Amino acid sequence: MSKFSSYGEDEKRKFQATGYFRLEQDHEKWCLVDPEGNAFVTIGVNHADESNLKYDHNFEIWKKKYGSRENWIKGLSKDLKDWGFNTIGWTGDYISGDWGIALDWFGDPINLGHSTSWSAADYKYADMPYCLQIRVAEFEDWNGQPSYPDVFSHEFDMYCEYLARSICADHTESKNLIGYFLVDIPAWLPHASGRDFEVLKDLNEKERSSKLFEVASKYYETITKYIRKYDPNHLILGDRYNGNKGIPEEVLSAMKPYVDVLSVQYFTSPNEEGYQKMKKELSSWQKFTGKPVILADIGNWCQTCMNPNRVSEIKDQSGRAADYIDSLSVILDEPWFLGWHWCAHLENKARGWGIKDPYDEPYHDFINPVKEFNKNVYKNIYQKV
Repeated sequence: MSKFSSYGEDEKRKFQATGYFRLEQDHEKWCLVDPEGNAFVTIGVNHADESNLKYDHNFEIWKKKYGSRENWIKGLSKDLKDWGFNTIGWTGDYISGDWGIALDWFGDPINLGHSTSWSAADYKYADMPYCLQIRVAEFEDWNGQPSYPDVFSHEFDMYCEYLARSICADHTESKNLIGYFLVDIPAWLPHASGRDFEVLKDLNEKERSSKLFEVASKYYETITKYIRKYDPNHLILGDRYNGNKGIPEEVLSAMKPYVDVLSVQYFTSPNEEGYQKMKKELSSWQKFTGKPVILADIGNWCQTCMNPNRVSEIKDQSGRAADYIDSLSVILDEPWFLGWHWCAHLENKARGWGIKDPYDEPYHDFINPVKEFNKNVYKNIYQKV
């Protein structure tokens, strides 16, 4: 019988313990290593936020079942561990509006109202591995009014130092922090709104390519030097790139000297063709950068009572579970794959899907097969190593 460490992974693959999460490459296989020296596959959940239980339709459930943020977080932590998840991923959530008016990444973006990220105290209540975001700039693909900073300015340099100092100070000694994400699906390709970095406007294709590399290089250099200044102990996971839209090679070249992990959001079509396309593109970006990969945001959906217009090729919760397992099985034993973070925890009116329904009950037809898959990940990955 396998023995599991306090971080939730099989203890059969051991490395030197350093007290913090780090990377190792063993027999061409990339591994996250936990503070105790065990190989770790990050199996996370994104968008875990109590705001999803504070709508008119479920506020009474939150009051009666939890009554405080601390109690809710402890309940969440128990849920995740019971389901075979071991990481708290990106914690901001889309909470405003209804799905019927939500964004189209490839069309007209809207302003998405997001909840705030967790505090350092929140992560202590949870007491499990987690990732933090440092939002260096506000030029996300989902942002209806993106703001592109002048990365060469003294003001940007000062702002990056402030961000790193203010965020990293509370986490630098954390044994549970895996590392820092930067911007969520940043618009390195032209934004749907037409906005762009000022220095890239009116350039021809060749000029833009050269200048984009300079902009991205300065962006990564500036923020990462301050993260490492105030926290030399944890990984820099980089931007959560929008894999469905594409990632410019100039940006990938720029990030290589400064970022430890290639983090990609990718929502695949629920079929073998879609799974293989995801694998091919992740593999290509990985080969180009030489970095191990975290699938930093992946999810699926089907029609529900609250979101009947949330249609896809997936017909029900059992279909969602099958897609979860099939999509991840395609890349599970790739030597560059470090794990995945699932979107999302609890269904709301704005985002439109989750592991739990809007009344805080798990979708059992989804989570039961997923739980079994999650808890067998180490056997499935390392049986061939």
